[in-house]
Amino acid sequence: MGSSEVSYERRGAAAVLCIDRPARRNAVDAATAAGLRQGLERFEADEEARVLVLTGAGEAFCAGADLKALDLDLDAPEGPLGFSRLTPSKPAIAAIDGWCLAGGLELALWCDLRIATPQSALGFPERRWGVPLVDGGTQRLPRVVGMGRALEMIITGRPVEAEEAERIGLVNELVEPGRQLERSLELAERIATFPQETMLSDRRAALEGAGMPLAEGLELEHRLGREVLDVAVRGAARFAAGEGRRGEGV
Repeated sequence: MGSSEVSYERRGAAAVLCIDRPARRNAVDAATAAGLRQGLERFEADEEARVLVLTGAGEAFCAGADLKALDLDLDAPEGPLGFSRLTPSKPAIAAIDGWCLAGGLELALWCDLRIATPQSALGFPERRWGVPLVDGGTQRLPRVVGMGRALEMIITGRPVEAEEAERIGLVNELVEPGRQLERSLELAERIATFPQETMLSDRRAALEGAGMPLAEGLELEHRLGREVLDVAVRGAARFAAGEGRRGEGV
């Protein structure tokens, strides 16, 4: 992949992208950012990889930008941390253990879902050093937890422990220590079993419609839903024939 700082591995229906700089708490320098971007490109090009799982090696998810290196390109169109100004065409899950701070939290917010361990902590401590959020934090955090809680985290830099993060919706699920990657892969396999066309269409409608007036969002939903109507018809026929009536959950 062109960077020893990031590993890419196919695990079933998932592609696991791992920041591998444990000595620096997986802080991102220019080489790591390039590796993350290349990993996303590889994931997008692989039609059999249905979900991207983003994680970190060792005792941290990611501590943000490497402030000792200071070599990130702030004007990179894809984003300083590799892909933070892009939107993946398929779901992404953050598997979080330990520190998820600054740009690391922005990377986690870039994902659709966040699975974390009880010892995880999430926040924007760069507030103390006057470092701005430039990898999507000011835009994605309010969409996840609401403006009031987002402004508190952005303005004060207060770290949020895992239990509170789950309570406010910043984290989707807490799992036992060490099980964050396993659970993320379980979710990826479940997501991969769904008809992909309609799942991706609904995901796109939710993401693109988030900033629209309601009437425009409903029109977007209608248009995208019509484009995959044939998949819905086939699915309804399978249901009528008795498939999937037990309603098994994720």
